[in-house]
Amino acid sequence: MVPVAWAHHPVVVKGSVDTVAIFFKQRRVAEHRRLWTREDVSFDPRHYLALLERKPGALDHARPLENWDLPKCFGVLRRRLEGQLAGMGTREYIGVLRLLEMHPLGALTRAVTKGLRCGGLTRDAIAQFLLPQEPWGETTFRLDGREHLWRVQVSRTDVSAYALLLATPAGGLS
Repeated sequence: MVPVAWAHHPVVVKGSVDTVAIFFKQRRVAEHRRLWTREDVSFDPRHYLALLERKPGALDHARPLENWDLPKCFGVLRRRLEGQLAGMGTREYIGVLRLLEMHPLGALTRAVTKGLRCGGLTRDAIAQFLLPQEPWGETTFRLDGREHLWRVQVSRTDVSAYALLLATPAGGLS
């Protein structure tokens, strides 16, 4: 099976003793373990996710997903999304699963676990946990290449000025 994006395209299949690789215009689009039994099929659930996005009702009935053993945190995420977002929860969950097209299962599992802990359940929130995190102590703003900022003077903030906002009704707004 190939990813849905390559279905109905002319592909080249190269088989070896151990694997079968599928290429589209010299780009490897799929690789499966070689099966030697007659009429056996190998599915990679990740290949099917783009189609599920269009047909979310197939999530529980799709043959490629039948034996997909995902970590327990994915089931928890799905239940929470479907409980909080009603009809859109399944679509959002499929969006999270689609992150597997670009990230390994271990990394996504860690991101989902982190999202469950802090309440960031959407695909976009979980995707943020997959980005490399730069330690804040090592971040510095440099003026290299920003000569137009060399003459800018920033005065020290007078924190007591904020007390005026608290002292007036509606935070100083009229």
